[in-house]
Amino acid sequence: MYRLSKVKIEWSSKFAYAIGLIATDGCLSGDRRHIDFTSKDEELVLKFRECLGINNKVGIKQRGKDKYKMNTCFRVQFCDTNFYEFLVAIGLTPAKSKTLGKLSIPKEYFWDFLRGCIDGDGTIGVSKHPESIHPQLKIRLYSASSKFLLWLKEEIKQLSDLEGGWIEDAIKSSRVYKLSFAKKDSIKLLRLIYNQDCCLSRKYEPVKYLFQN
Repeated sequence: MYRLSKVKIEWSSKFAYAIGLIATDGCLSGDRRHIDFTSKDEELVLKFRECLGINNKVGIKQRGKDKYKMNTCFRVQFCDTNFYEFLVAIGLTPAKSKTLGKLSIPKEYFWDFLRGCIDGDGTIGVSKHPESIHPQLKIRLYSASSKFLLWLKEEIKQLSDLEGGWIEDAIKSSRVYKLSFAKKDSIKLLRLIYNQDCCLSRKYEPVKYLFQN
């Protein structure tokens, strides 16, 4: 079905994780050939490259509206028409941020995909409650598309016993939405999604105690 490709198109834990990164923090060029992934986390860009089995050079770019407050970002861009067509076939498109919706992700790899989404454009909040010795957790996932977050929420509900989660404006008038989970559901979700071989260490480190015997 697909022509020769730089990326081996075969579902696996790592492949699904990389698709999650593309869905949240990646970009499909309008030329229908190039895929771009940019992040402030160099580790995440290297993970992305590793998971897709490519060796394209990681570049550096500056982001920010104020030239005196620019953020250094890391970027990998590659040309792969075959992989591009595959991404479109599962539901991704150029300029996807506000139109993203349901994606065709195999059920057995959904949690790996979700981990990629959270590492790409989510947060795992860890705070101390003054009346409890246990950390308070809250997972949040951000998107300019409420349809995408609603689909994620429904998939999570169908594939687990999680009934919670709510969608709201991240910042009023910002046109960015967030899907949030309270502590109990966040713990359940973390135990479903985490694979230590393929995750962003910065987000895994504060919650790794959940997986220790």
